[in-house]
Amino acid sequence: MFNDIGPLELVALVVLAVLVFGPDKLPKVIQDVTRTIRKIREFSDSAKQDIRQELGPEFKDFEFEDLNPKTFIRKQMENDELGLKELRNGFDLKKEMAEVTDAVHSRDTESSSSGSASSSGSGGGRIDMSKKPDMTKKPEKPAAEDRPPFDADAT
Repeated sequence: MFNDIGPLELVALVVLAVLVFGPDKLPKVIQDVTRTIRKIREFSDSAKQDIRQELGPEFKDFEFEDLNPKTFIRKQMENDELGLKELRNGFDLKKEMAEVTDAVHSRDTESSSSGSASSSGSGGGRIDMSKKPDMTKKPEKPAAEDRPPFDADAT
């Protein structure tokens, strides 16, 4: 229950308890806390038994720890009724990702090489991203014929 509390932390808790409750009342507080923990455990055990009885005999080996998703997945991977080990071993994620990235990079290089050839011939239909804009200059205003027409009804 207290697997993550080290010895130094335990000593600090004892010293803090002595300071807060005092040496006279500390044994009574410890008894009350242990009695409360015992009652909570009994209540949870009886609730688990009631749930098992209500579920019926087909769930007699049901464990509430199986409701934890990590435990559930671990048990299903060990069970292997569905052939999940073959599926998991047959799928190499690194290889698939390498193929996808190679395909994307080759497509990018093909489109950029064909795009630069087509953009030089088409009069600038594509924007060349390799050139960085000069941020010190003000942007040019488009000519009056390039602006969309003003629609008073749209506003």
